[in-house]
Amino acid sequence: MQFRPCIDLHNGKVKQIVGSTLSDDDPAGLQTNFTATHPSSWYSELYRRDNLTGGHIIKLGPGNDEAAAEALAAWPGGMQIGGGITAENGREWLERGASHVIVTSYVFSKGRIDSNRLHKLVTSVGKENLVLDLSCRRKGDDYYIVTDRWQNFTDVIISPETLDQFASLCDEFLVHAADVEGQCNGIEAELVKRLADWSPIPTTYAGGIKDMSDMDLIAELGRNRLHATVGSALDIFGGSGMTYDQAVSFHKSHM
Repeated sequence: MQFRPCIDLHNGKVKQIVGSTLSDDDPAGLQTNFTATHPSSWYSELYRRDNLTGGHIIKLGPGNDEAAAEALAAWPGGMQIGGGITAENGREWLERGASHVIVTSYVFSKGRIDSNRLHKLVTSVGKENLVLDLSCRRKGDDYYIVTDRWQNFTDVIISPETLDQFASLCDEFLVHAADVEGQCNGIEAELVKRLADWSPIPTTYAGGIKDMSDMDLIAELGRNRLHATVGSALDIFGGSGMTYDQAVSFHKSHM
């Protein structure tokens, strides 16, 4: 199990937000937990110092390309990037220094998997450079993949069959539990267990982590098969649940 760092960008700034409050229809309803005074490159340099690979930069909407490029330039090959990635621009972001591109919305159309777009993407960037973001929200007993910054439900659920299908076309999965993202009130434990049981490739869980006890719980429920991303709980993002140094120590002890 690894600690995977993150840089979330919104309107060109590093921020931590409550994922469930993202809405194109009601932008004033966005709940922001933290807005950084440091530039995006400061975080990349920190992660580079501690050799934390596999972290992600997520562009939450337009106006974030410059900040994303600065973060990648600070650590070429050290981080993945997502947000508005397509078959047409994915190769450009790899050339700018991303180790992988992260994609969700582009490979869905009208709530269903768009096989043509998915295969076009794989051809463009390469399976080995692709992370599929299967971020989801719970409805009934199932977790449905959500798109467009977690606003729209697809018809696709997290299942062994879905994960096997996608795993043949990408290198890793990134899964935000969007219902608890940014709330620091605990993880989506059932989702963690399902991902550990079902995912055949490296998978990073994100969402709701409040302190080190949640990191231990992910290690236990996930049987050390999942990686974890922490955002709002970290002191470097204004949180009080855990320090960045604690997260790095956890990472080193679980390598």
